[in-house]
Amino acid sequence: MNKLWRANARVVGSGREEEGAVSLVLAHGYGASQAVWDKLVPSLSQRHKLLLFDWNFTATGAGNEAAAAEAYTFGRFADELIAVMEERGVGASGALVVAHSMSAMAACIAAAKRPDLFAHIFLVCASPRYINSEEEGYVGGFDEAAIHGMLAAMESDFQGWVESFVPNAAGDASAVEHLSKSFLAMDPTVALELAKMIFLGDQREVLDGVKTPCTIVQVKADFAAPPSVAEYMHLRMKGTAAAVEIIDSVGHFPQLVAPQQLLDILDGVLRLREEAEAEHDAGTVGIAGGIDVAM
Repeated sequence: MNKLWRANARVVGSGREEEGAVSLVLAHGYGASQAVWDKLVPSLSQRHKLLLFDWNFTATGAGNEAAAAEAYTFGRFADELIAVMEERGVGASGALVVAHSMSAMAACIAAAKRPDLFAHIFLVCASPRYINSEEEGYVGGFDEAAIHGMLAAMESDFQGWVESFVPNAAGDASAVEHLSKSFLAMDPTVALELAKMIFLGDQREVLDGVKTPCTIVQVKADFAAPPSVAEYMHLRMKGTAAAVEIIDSVGHFPQLVAPQQLLDILDGVLRLREEAEAEHDAGTVGIAGGIDVAM
């Protein structure tokens, strides 16, 4: 796999793992960069080792011609997520992976491929399919004509499209400047190809293969991924323990406009995981040869 698919990987935080292994991975979505997590990092890094990185379509990576020349697929992003987690050292019990928007489906694919690396997947504003399907009764949020109209607008005037799209995606005026700069940092050609992958794709079958415990977090008024999508994902993920949490906010970027609500849900998942690990540790006794037996 071409390492140019992501850049600026860094590990921050103290954590409690003896060997400093990563226990929490933050993967940003389309139009963003790792800076989208800035309001969550100070709190999370006090107790956990965090892995952050930028996908190659950000300002730091969009100029990588070798990466841009390759066709974008969710499978390629999944392989890169696996690679960066291996390189940066995930703990023996796996990591909790927080994946926003586009990265959510990549995380689902990666978790199915390498369940040992994933202790829990925390999907924020995820969608396996953005286009409605009346015959299937599926509500993705967009008519197919609307998606093609959006792609045409991107191709003809990328900056104009960003200026009209970002306020809706942000949901709050406080996040518009940050997101506008981030979206405009993408190379327009790369942004268009990636948008085709995201908005024309259908990753619903991926949900059938998810075995990792999962929390699906959706925003109450997200024009891109409505709560109905979260319910669909929850019902389809029959192979794992999945839960749905709805944030009472607006827009597609709760990290920027509702960070405390998102952090509260994430903290709850992390506490449950820590309690489970503590119960496991208390219920085993080490004996000669490194073998543990239940008490």
